[in-house]
Amino acid sequence: MNDRIVRSNGYEGVLSTNKVLRNTYFLLSLTLLWSAVVAGVSMAMNLPHPGLIITLVGFYGLLFLTEKNRDSGLGLVFTFLLTGFMGYTLGPILNMYIGAGMGHVIMPALGGTALTFMACSAYALTTKRDLSFLSGMLLAGFIAIVVAVIANIFLQMPMLSLVISGMFVLFSSAAILLTTQSIVRGGETNYISATVTLYVSIYNLFLSLLQILGIMGSDD
Repeated sequence: MNDRIVRSNGYEGVLSTNKVLRNTYFLLSLTLLWSAVVAGVSMAMNLPHPGLIITLVGFYGLLFLTEKNRDSGLGLVFTFLLTGFMGYTLGPILNMYIGAGMGHVIMPALGGTALTFMACSAYALTTKRDLSFLSGMLLAGFIAIVVAVIANIFLQMPMLSLVISGMFVLFSSAAILLTTQSIVRGGETNYISATVTLYVSIYNLFLSLLQILGIMGSDD
């Protein structure tokens, strides 16, 4: 009797995990498509970048509202508002690269982002290794990135910018690995939270690769 209960609970756990994973990837694909559409409109209309302060306030404000309402339908609304806002901020950045004659780095950065995401996801889905140790590394990495970014505000060194972008690539890749395995192992049970984490990681990964390729391809 107890064995049947254990097997039943295990089966239900697998079904629940698969549901979270399926819903996460479905919502992630929708948000990426929505973000790309908004970015395209932003580029076509040549909209200005909102600036650092508005970007940070908008991002963290919408992120807070998304997490606060992640268990209700409002969570989905704020998810699309957040990803749409980030898509809008991406448009002027891409126009800047095109205007500077570096539009050729956009597709390689996009391809590198897709390959990195697929590789990290595949590894996290198949490996038996516990990746929870990455959580501590992510915290340390976040602190290091913040310090480096603040330093570069004053120093404005291309080499430091390159290092920061590389750190963001590693940070985002680790976040994808940790989040995906957390879903698989039942640690992350909310698909909205998982989607937002993966989306932000992909967004930062793309911008980081874009900056790396832009710096390396610059004649300056």
